Amino acid sequence: EFQPGDTLRVGVRVVEGERERIQVFEGVCIGRKNAGVNSNFTLRKISYGEGVERVFPLYSPRVTSIEVVRRGVVRRAKLYYLRGRTGKAARITERARDTVRPDAQRARNASKPMSEPAPEMAAEVESNQSE
Repeated sequence: EFQPGDTLRVGVRVVEGERERIQVFEGVCIGRKNAGVNSNFTLRKISYGEGVERVFPLYSPRVTSIEVVRRGVVRRAKLYYLRGRTGKAARITERARDTVRPDAQRARNASKPMSEPAPEMAAEVESNQSE
């Protein structure tokens, strides 16, 4: 799964005469259109100082692979404003990897019920019940 702001590497099957090869296009996802089978997404990259955008059908048999290189933090569904920006102004900050605070992790573990008591505790429970 990916969303706008993510940097993707897309493998596309290209036929050149008799030969067939996979061409890789890497760029920032600037928009997604979810329309069932007709869903597509747009990638943008800067190649030799020139902006290049390419629209890929999501379910096309020509698209062989979609790999998320890095996840970006954005607050828009369509990043068309990147078209007017170049250089550092077009950067997107990277989203942190699903980090969980240690105290939140401890609280989550504490709220889970124990399935069975530990073996030494089980022996104590049995001895107390027999008395």
